[in-house]
Amino acid sequence: MRIGIDIGGTKIEAIALDGTSELMRRRVAAPRGDYAATIRAVCEIVAAVESQTGQTGTIGVGIPGAISATTGLVKNANSTWLIGHPLDRDLEGALGRPVRLSNDANCFALSEATDGAGTGAQIVFGVILGTGTGGGVVVNGRVLDGRHRIAGEWGHNPMPWPRDGECPGPACYCGQTGCIETFLSGPGLSATYRSMTGRLVDAEGIARLADGGDANAVQSLELYESRLARALASIINVLDPDVIVLGGGLSNIGRLYRRVPALWKPFVFSDSADTPLVAACHGDSSGVRGAAWLWP
Repeated sequence: MRIGIDIGGTKIEAIALDGTSELMRRRVAAPRGDYAATIRAVCEIVAAVESQTGQTGTIGVGIPGAISATTGLVKNANSTWLIGHPLDRDLEGALGRPVRLSNDANCFALSEATDGAGTGAQIVFGVILGTGTGGGVVVNGRVLDGRHRIAGEWGHNPMPWPRDGECPGPACYCGQTGCIETFLSGPGLSATYRSMTGRLVDAEGIARLADGGDANAVQSLELYESRLARALASIINVLDPDVIVLGGGLSNIGRLYRRVPALWKPFVFSDSADTPLVAACHGDSSGVRGAAWLWP
């Protein structure tokens, strides 16, 4: 049995898998701001899963951050109370067994590469378009972490082939300006629409307005599609994945799958640009499923 744990900003979710079959799932509120309570919560949820299933499982954990290759401590986590702690080692000590830990976008990509939309592909690039813009790379069924544990962090590169008004670009929390995330996240799309109308509407609402013929919403989405196409073209030029899988709230905008591949063709350094762009099979479950699959 494999147990996957997804530690998020508001919840901790666990899943138990037997092969590709889900045995059970459990979710508790994340003890925001309390690191020690987070360790206890993970131990309690693992104990509950193993008690209910009557089995002992391997433990994989996904977090919205990464373990620094230099210090061994959590970095880049929007669950900020995890930062600066040796989370993997503390969980191993508390659980009394090995723990494998990875970024939640890596877990998303691994889930979709294992038994989702990227099944059978050699190189899978998984994209999360939501509150932020995450990414993960899976090669031959294994997560590519990279030397600094930041492989796939495309959201903190600058928007490629910038157009008028995109340079220097919005300020990003990372300290730079014009990062891809500032344009392609949900708040980024909302900011585009607000700049045209003065109204604050979330990404889902903008998609609905566009379907209803709202000209500003249509224009906002067309600009979003252009930016997504250019950003993904730069990934294709570097990584040349067999498939790109979209997850997160904005992945539910159906027109992206039709329009973006046509728009990226002029920017791909090849005589063809037929990389499939597909929606995740497991949706919001991909992260916790991928955590379980950290144990092959």
